[in-house]
Amino acid sequence: MERSFKSEVKALSLGAGQEFHGEGILAVTKALLQSGVSYIGGYQGAPVSHLIDVLGDAKGLLDGLGIYFEANASEAGAAAMLGASINYPVRGAVTWKSTVGTNVASDALSNLASAGVKGGALIILGEDYGEGSSIIQERTHAFAMKSQMWLMDPRPNLNSIVNAVEKSFELSEASQTPVMLQLRIRACHVHGHFVAKDNRAPVISTRNGIDQPTFDYARINLPPSIYEHERQKVEQRWPAAVKYLQDNCVNEIFQADGEGTFNDVGFIVPGGLYNGLIRGLQTLGLADPFGKTKIPIYVLNVVYPLVPDEIVQFCKGKKAVLMVEEGQPNYIEDSLNSILRRSGAATKLFGKDVFPMAGEYTGEIFLKAIARFFREVETLNVDIELAESFYKEIEEGKAHSAELLGVPVPNRPPGFCIGCPERPVFAAIKLIQKELGQIHVNADIGCHTFGTLPPFNIGSTVLGYGLGLASSSGVGPLLSQRTISIMGDGGFWHNGFTSGVVNAVYNRQDSILVILQNGYTSATGTQAIPSSPSQPASKPLTLDIEKALRGVGVSWIRKVPSYQVDDMVNVLREAMTTKDDGLKVILADGECQLERQRRQKPRVAEQLKQGDRVVRTKFGIDDAVCTGDHSCIRLSGCPSLTIKNNPNPLRTDPVATVNQGCVGCGLCGENAHAATLCPSFYKAEVIQNPSSWDRIISSLRTSVINVLAGKNKTHQGATS
Repeated sequence: MERSFKSEVKALSLGAGQEFHGEGILAVTKALLQSGVSYIGGYQGAPVSHLIDVLGDAKGLLDGLGIYFEANASEAGAAAMLGASINYPVRGAVTWKSTVGTNVASDALSNLASAGVKGGALIILGEDYGEGSSIIQERTHAFAMKSQMWLMDPRPNLNSIVNAVEKSFELSEASQTPVMLQLRIRACHVHGHFVAKDNRAPVISTRNGIDQPTFDYARINLPPSIYEHERQKVEQRWPAAVKYLQDNCVNEIFQADGEGTFNDVGFIVPGGLYNGLIRGLQTLGLADPFGKTKIPIYVLNVVYPLVPDEIVQFCKGKKAVLMVEEGQPNYIEDSLNSILRRSGAATKLFGKDVFPMAGEYTGEIFLKAIARFFREVETLNVDIELAESFYKEIEEGKAHSAELLGVPVPNRPPGFCIGCPERPVFAAIKLIQKELGQIHVNADIGCHTFGTLPPFNIGSTVLGYGLGLASSSGVGPLLSQRTISIMGDGGFWHNGFTSGVVNAVYNRQDSILVILQNGYTSATGTQAIPSSPSQPASKPLTLDIEKALRGVGVSWIRKVPSYQVDDMVNVLREAMTTKDDGLKVILADGECQLERQRRQKPRVAEQLKQGDRVVRTKFGIDDAVCTGDHSCIRLSGCPSLTIKNNPNPLRTDPVATVNQGCVGCGLCGENAHAATLCPSFYKAEVIQNPSSWDRIISSLRTSVINVLAGKNKTHQGATS
């Protein structure tokens, strides 16, 4: 696992009145425990991956309270867990990355939202939108509107986040509707403090179970129940939600305070964007760092549903209001326009006409948009020139930086880690393409998606997690040669086994699947999966991918160690040229290097501390042999393989070199052998705490080298 929270989870036991200090994810966990939740599930994905890790490390505490926790096989499985709250008054929470995880879970969520819930049902979403995102740029808002689930968006501080979690359960139960709570990446990792409450053991739990199961046909999503569900959504659940929000003041209004206030304008902002707005106003002297503002702000801690009465009241007497809504379509702005026009309010609404239509709203964008808003509201007595001067300074700073550098800053796309076992597989595919011509490769989601980037540029489509093979179904029969599909072992268990493998076998597809078996969902922090080599103590069972493949009828299976590039090239050639029909699967077997290093480094450190002999492998490049064509770098892309100035004064081209980041995986040498590159790579063994025998051998080796070097000099002198 990428990070352990074993020390931090101690704070989850804090009682009423004690002060909790920690990270956003830990605060969410503490809020769940304070809310009397009966079960928790989820699937890992940034920026909420660590919530699964925290819950796993807090298993002892959860067991003590009678809370059931499960790391689900997919987001769909996690969403289906919430079915427990349909018939029974139990609170449950699940978590995943959005919007991609919400896509996977949407079928279960639609059925859950239709049936309604008795116990509070909460979905904690890592809203992965904007500059730090790793996925398609969409918003969760559309899912909330489509299925009529309420969407919380709290201000990114620990008090607000904890309050939002607790209020979400109450809102869910008051309206019999599941609630989504979205947390952006900064909210997940923000640090702060809040006053804790006692943890609440749920009334219904693993220690105090349900004796009498219930059945209610009205909760089944079939006619005529589904028509009644829709009526309840409109006539009962929605009004109940709006009433709860209004009665409990879940949304916040920050009135203008101090001298020089401007009450004839205002801002409406989702809670998650509140900090950015305050920072922009602070830069212009219209707010302080603690939120004291000279312009009224209405904070939507719940962005769906809206509360019309609160909106109309806030806009009353104001000439203009600016709606801050990140991303598109502008759902909230359109709703505000409708509410204001129906109420007869004369307040002018600004939004996407001053803010960009799409993309994350950074500090720079906030500053520019606020300045434009002030310019549009001409009667506002604000120093517009001040805002424009700040923006001008930003632009001048960028220009000055570019001038100092002399050349444009190169793009730095993400890439494989040093020693990653997936890099050699893409090097092998690159070599087989040189031999057989361009091959259509169907990429997948995971670390291996980096194979679509330089220096490999392998992978024409990315359709979803575990859907690499499924995405070959349409294009495969139309191509003159077989396609290659990529899939990770995490994607295999998530969706790829049924949607990809079973589908390909059933339809007798003649294609190739490469499964990158690194042992974990590495891209999200190396969480365990069913086939992980080291399972948590609570889950000793390890499933086998090869047995699963054979169980559904796949007979052509080859297992190749990932770092053996030459062997991988040979197997790829066999798969591409064999006369055997049907699905051909190559298991590229190599443990995630990061997880391997996390396990090895403490062990090696302890061995060195005890004075034990430790041998580690190191690779290097002979400067005198390197030709300087750098084909090794173009084939590998390893960050530890770089260039340096040529030590030979007669040669100007830089030579390749291996820096201190090398972990000794050997790929550079494997590539040089498989691609018949220059023989400049060498392998060395670094011995720490050497034995007496090691010292004797080293001394003898040095003596032999010196003797040979002396003879060589003598020979050169005689020749001259």
